[in-house]
Amino acid sequence: MYSTEKTIQDLNLEDDFLFAKVMSDKEICRKVLEKILRQPIKEVVIPTTQRTIDILFEGKGIRLDVYVNDDKGTVYNVEMQRGKRRELPKRSRYYAGNIDLDLISSGMPYTALKKAYVIFICTFDPFKKKRHIYTFENTCREDSSLTLQDESIKIFLYTKGNREDVDEEMKEFLTYVENTTDAFAKGAKYPLVKELHKKVRDVKQNKEMEVEYMTLLQRDRENIEQGEEKMAALTKILLKENRTKDLERALEDADFRRKLFAAYKIAEK
Repeated sequence: MYSTEKTIQDLNLEDDFLFAKVMSDKEICRKVLEKILRQPIKEVVIPTTQRTIDILFEGKGIRLDVYVNDDKGTVYNVEMQRGKRRELPKRSRYYAGNIDLDLISSGMPYTALKKAYVIFICTFDPFKKKRHIYTFENTCREDSSLTLQDESIKIFLYTKGNREDVDEEMKEFLTYVENTTDAFAKGAKYPLVKELHKKVRDVKQNKEMEVEYMTLLQRDRENIEQGEEKMAALTKILLKENRTKDLERALEDADFRRKLFAAYKIAEK
């Protein structure tokens, strides 16, 4: 979803459109992944931005901000997350499962599954521990030294952490995510932000990119208006039926809301 208030010049790296465009540069994508994972990556292969995976018939598909492979076949999915999403851990599970289904065809052995990272860059602290980085792998509850070795790894980054858990360049990058300005880049001490900002300026100064952004902006405005109309219709029905608890749940639970739209045949125009 794109901000309905910002021009392309106002965008920060936290905004999906700018993030996807910047990360479509293979070398920048490689360097960002190297910094996050703290390990060398020789090459990034076929950067795919805003890819949709929709495996199951009538299933809930996912649209991925950045979906790439490296030269060893490892898969990386990198997402920007804004707003306090309580369901983020289960969202990461769902994304990882869909990526696995996308990687393996029917009848193929499980050994064909590649190592996969789901990485969320968050402007809020998903676990309230003030860390810059949280890394999760499946481990044995009875013996924490024993890992499952399923090669499914989930990483959550927090832009405003205050622990000494990452290096200074990483801290600078995370701050830049929410302050993607010429002034910040000019004062940057490390090469990653400086290189990122060159690409940011290229995107913001590209007239074709601006037209694409404005087109998507108008689409989102229309979708928001359409969603407000549907919610207003649902609210009227539920209040009439004295279903106030269901109305409260519908405001918080998108899946439940969609079921009610279908049940009452509140269709999109």
